[in-house]
Amino acid sequence: MAVDSAVFGVTSPADVSLFTRARIERIIGLVGGIASALIGLQAFLNAMASDHEDPLWRIILMTVTFAPLGLMVVAGIVGMFVRLFGAIFAIVFPLVLIAWPFATAGRQEFAAGEPWIWYLLNLATLASAFVFSVRVQFVWAVMVPVLYGVARVIQLGPEASVILAVGRQVVFAVILAVVVIMVGHLLRRLAADFDHTRESAVASYAAAAAADAMEQERVSVAALMHDSVLAALIAAERATSPRERDLAVAMAREALTRLANADRDAEEGPDDPVAPAFLIEGLRGVAAEHDVSLRVDTAVAHGTPPLPGRVARALVLAAGQAIANAVEHAGGAGLRADVAVDDRRVVVRVIDEGAGFDAGAVGEDRLGIRGSIIARVAAVGGHARVRSSESGTIVELRWERTR
Repeated sequence: MAVDSAVFGVTSPADVSLFTRARIERIIGLVGGIASALIGLQAFLNAMASDHEDPLWRIILMTVTFAPLGLMVVAGIVGMFVRLFGAIFAIVFPLVLIAWPFATAGRQEFAAGEPWIWYLLNLATLASAFVFSVRVQFVWAVMVPVLYGVARVIQLGPEASVILAVGRQVVFAVILAVVVIMVGHLLRRLAADFDHTRESAVASYAAAAAADAMEQERVSVAALMHDSVLAALIAAERATSPRERDLAVAMAREALTRLANADRDAEEGPDDPVAPAFLIEGLRGVAAEHDVSLRVDTAVAHGTPPLPGRVARALVLAAGQAIANAVEHAGGAGLRADVAVDDRRVVVRVIDEGAGFDAGAVGEDRLGIRGSIIARVAAVGGHARVRSSESGTIVELRWERTR
């Protein structure tokens, strides 16, 4: 049985796109609860004085009918558990109609006037509107009055006058039920359209604000990089030794590289999360670019959440620089990588078995480690550690998830 995705009085606070729909549902639930209380009270008073059915049957039918109806009324007014109690009443009341001929058997002399179940026909349709999809609501709108008509014809007898009178009641109940369903459906559609328009407007405004902020950031980065390039050119002009000229060239190359990277970052769009497999594929892609074989040992915990896109890209770029260094300075000897990911941290290690180097002896102008590895990982909130000895080099990149 299909169930409508929206339930009266129940909404997810995180889903702001259903803001208006949730309020409309709450209002309809409140109005439906009050109307059900008034109609149910009228039916209850008639049931107390009814002599249509056997006294024992009357007690049983009243209990199984008015207990869930009362709970549905309270739930609609309070705004909680409407779906549960609405479903119970919507299912129980047709069973009451099926049991009606057994409860009234042999009591035709007391059949004058409308029975108390007549007043509750459209409340069953209203209860179905709390729970079911529109198609099932229409099924209930027809099925419940038809069951009532069959029960009354069995109670009163199949005379033509009885069938005609009961038929008019059934048609009236069906028409009223259809009207109730159409009004509820119309209000839901209007609320959904309003929420969609509101969500589109907010998204358009957010996109415009993001584009403006991106442009401002691009201008600022361009100005900063422009100053860096000028500083490199001034250093090149004043250089008097090969060492100074090499340093100026490195400064200019680094400034231009950062400028290009900044421009690419501005076009990357939102920081969409990526799976841990992104790291593994990125490392293998870097190794393929350098025509080396890279063994990647992975330890990804089950149920590990995705990683922020910028963090994953920064780790791949930093590890890629470590791979490039291993290929250039160690010939790729014993090159391998370890990737460990769980719900707390990400650890990437690039290991080679080269001759190693003295990290303290690396010149300040050498930015392969400081800029492309350490600074890049630090920019996304992580930290990098380089350990090197005669037996090889280990570059460890670590990023902790925010608690």
